[in-house]
Amino acid sequence: MDFELINPKEHKQLFLDNHVIESMKGVKKSLHQPQKWGPVIKSGYQSRISPQWNTEKKIWEWWYMGENIHYTTSTDGEHWEKPSLGLYEWNGSKDNNIVCDPEGDGHQRPFHIIRDQSDPDPTRRYKGLFNSSDRYAGISNDGFNWTILDTPPIPSQDESQFTYDPFTKQYLAMVKQPTKWGRSVFLSTSKDFVSFTEPKLIFCSDEVDWENCRRRVREVIENPSYITPPIVDDQDYIAEVYNMAVMPYQGIYIGFPTIFNPFGAIPPPRTNFTRINQIELSVSRDLYNWERVADRALFIGLEPWDNINYGTSQLLMSGQPVVRENGEIWIYYNSLRLPGSIEDYKTYNRSKELFRLNVDLKVFNDSGALSLAKLRPDGFVSVDGDESGIIVTKPFLMKGENLYINADARWGEIYTEIIDAATMKAHPGFWVPGEHPPPFRDDSIKAKVDWKYPHDLVFEKPVRLKFYLHQARLYSFWLE
Repeated sequence: MDFELINPKEHKQLFLDNHVIESMKGVKKSLHQPQKWGPVIKSGYQSRISPQWNTEKKIWEWWYMGENIHYTTSTDGEHWEKPSLGLYEWNGSKDNNIVCDPEGDGHQRPFHIIRDQSDPDPTRRYKGLFNSSDRYAGISNDGFNWTILDTPPIPSQDESQFTYDPFTKQYLAMVKQPTKWGRSVFLSTSKDFVSFTEPKLIFCSDEVDWENCRRRVREVIENPSYITPPIVDDQDYIAEVYNMAVMPYQGIYIGFPTIFNPFGAIPPPRTNFTRINQIELSVSRDLYNWERVADRALFIGLEPWDNINYGTSQLLMSGQPVVRENGEIWIYYNSLRLPGSIEDYKTYNRSKELFRLNVDLKVFNDSGALSLAKLRPDGFVSVDGDESGIIVTKPFLMKGENLYINADARWGEIYTEIIDAATMKAHPGFWVPGEHPPPFRDDSIKAKVDWKYPHDLVFEKPVRLKFYLHQARLYSFWLE
């Protein structure tokens, strides 16, 4: 019998989709929101770049934007310093951390920067996309002095995300272009960072997002804990996808779509909408076909208004999350406080909202922050068993490797069987009950699965795993 095999030796097997699951009974999937760690850079700055580890300087580097583009460094990823670069004059002084000419045009402003350790050419160590709309490619040896390449730009509107894919060894530009569903995500790729493909639509909103938009807008308007935008016109606007960061992770692609939910149309000359932006999860195995995760539950959602929180209006990823040495996943994101200016609230007779929430005038000068949230390794989605959950995996080859799980069974237990892929019968010595040691009853990101008797874990034919979950969560499994 021929099987389509998964490969838990090459990558950890996660549960954002059902690709690794043959069957499951008595279990449910849970999306896990990261623990918000709070703002790390305040005063209204934003970024569409993740922090980069500089192997030579042994520091984290981060570029962020306000009125200018700035540079900051950190030794731990939490506390950031703003070195005086002395490159450009601002307000009569060069004692600042500005990295591009304040008098220059948009072509000199980097929107994305990645540090590319794989490129043997040191003059191409840093790669960036420039401009506020169409993206122009540029290279640099230090992240400060750039050469814009003489190549056609990538067509885009004002938003995009950018990363390097180690699986296919290509650069990924997720740009924003319009469709019938408004703002949508298109993908352009490049193997050489010289020529990029024509952008192709990969992700947009649909009717379900539209219904979610209605519900989420009502929740903000009706829940006194949230701040309502200055314009609410009761029109039935479609939801849109503002942008989507993509993270290559353990053989899959995890997307972080920012869902744009409008409240009211801002009249000319400004146009656009008052809105909320919140972050969901999606998953793909080929970059072009995406599946929404956990019934579109929010991965990072709005916070209530208290004059202290920052993510009370809009949330957008800075870039793909950073995986730390211990496997913990650090998510850097933009958290914006206010859905409009003081003038907007006055113009549209909504100052009563500021009065109701006792909004401090100082927050209008500190309108947002670059924030940090943390997630356990592989911790995006778990499969949870209540009383007697069972998961049977897709088949794979096991040639002497040990089995590990990332799981939380503090309040229950997990048993594991090795079964024949074709017959679904347990291999002698690897079945429950009778030939199994005590179950796993702990919380561990890497727990080795043992069996009762010493065994040579070499099987001539494909096998499957059968997990028994009792009041326990399973995040991932793998061989090594």
